[in-house]
Amino acid sequence: MDLSQTTASDLLNAMSDGRLSAVELMQMTLDRIDAVNGALNAVVALRDRDALMAEARALDAGPKVGPLHGLPIAVKDLVNVAGIVSSQGSPIFQDNVPQQDDLIAQRMRAAGAILIGKTNTPEFGLGSHTFNPVYGTTCNPYDPERTCGGSSGGAAVALATGMVALADGSDMMGSLRNPAAWNNVYGFRPSWGRVPSEPDGDGYLHQLSTLGPMARSPEDLGLLLDVMSGPDPRHPHGVPYAPVTPVQPAEMRGLRIGWLDDWGGAFPFEDGIRDLCRDALSVFTELGAEVDHLAPPFEAERMWDSWVTLRSWSIAANLVPLSEHRSALKDTAQWELDRGLALTAMQVHRASVERSQWFRRAVEVFEEYDALILPSAQVWPFEIETPYPTEIAGKRMDTYHRWMQVVVPASLIGLPSLSVPVGFGAYGLPMGMQVIGPQGADARILSIGAAYHASTRWPQKRPA
Repeated sequence: MDLSQTTASDLLNAMSDGRLSAVELMQMTLDRIDAVNGALNAVVALRDRDALMAEARALDAGPKVGPLHGLPIAVKDLVNVAGIVSSQGSPIFQDNVPQQDDLIAQRMRAAGAILIGKTNTPEFGLGSHTFNPVYGTTCNPYDPERTCGGSSGGAAVALATGMVALADGSDMMGSLRNPAAWNNVYGFRPSWGRVPSEPDGDGYLHQLSTLGPMARSPEDLGLLLDVMSGPDPRHPHGVPYAPVTPVQPAEMRGLRIGWLDDWGGAFPFEDGIRDLCRDALSVFTELGAEVDHLAPPFEAERMWDSWVTLRSWSIAANLVPLSEHRSALKDTAQWELDRGLALTAMQVHRASVERSQWFRRAVEVFEEYDALILPSAQVWPFEIETPYPTEIAGKRMDTYHRWMQVVVPASLIGLPSLSVPVGFGAYGLPMGMQVIGPQGADARILSIGAAYHASTRWPQKRPA
């Protein structure tokens, strides 16, 4: 069995009907990690093999626990998992072994998943390039000399190479979508509030980041999304929960899709990315959808100004307790901390007003269109020694994250956004594009993705 080609659904079905045991799957998983992880460094803090095999045997001997019964999952290293080093990629926490699970780990464990270790991430999840001083750098499996993206980079690589069949991630500024695009898998940022954040600290003000699933098919995304989803009574912004599983391909005839391209020239792109995405749009038209080229519905710079204010405010709030360890923080974390601390209340208010205006405009756009499409990244995976791109197509980037501006339209107002693979560029590197829907349309966007996947099956293909 080729674990890089087999879906989580197929593995779970095989365990359910007795064709595969949890012990056999665990053995194959650990063997696969032994074979490929040394060169890629995607899975970190791996638990003891004997302990994992014992946990698998216990599941085989008992009743079915839940929808992920017996499935090995490595959890992103921004999530606390009981008994496993949970470092956030920071030397400050490199010896931190939590005594209890964060909410998302609790939910996966309760669903029957076996939590085998962690997936690597940038320090505190900042930046879409997975490297940190605790575990080092995670390499792209399509070219180990290039980045895998981030911050869910370890998760994407583990999926692409068959070390896991499902992975959790998180997404503030494309951290599910960018690594999915660069590793030829799917990443889904759900509507903000569908998956509750950890009930700790402030629960009202910061509405940017969300947890979400990654997989090799939209159907598999639905499995993990349903496990992650649902209100928590300690979280004030929970949204009504409706399961998305089973994810069925949408009937595409009659759907209207809006292609936003480079947002009227506001987003620079490296050569070949827009062409590859435009080619992928033909899949939608062949399935019967109508695809229109849209003019920008809102000013990109207004969105960006709102975004960098609200993002710095949110990140600084998380980093303030670590101020005494400032010298141990990487430079981008220090930049966000300083910037966030310098903001006034009215600056934050004005940024949120801009966000609100973009949300109301997006509601109008979605009255005409079922989904909007943008590329998932503005650059190809860059050289692994480069911390972040400073220029795109001759245009200088004025911050460490401006090169990811294409993900901001969905992130700023909490829209569901699915990164789907679109194939490979001239050098065999993967790329993806975002399929964005109105707030709450998670099931609909996944079903559109399932129709696309049935026609393309990119994660099961390799470059020539």
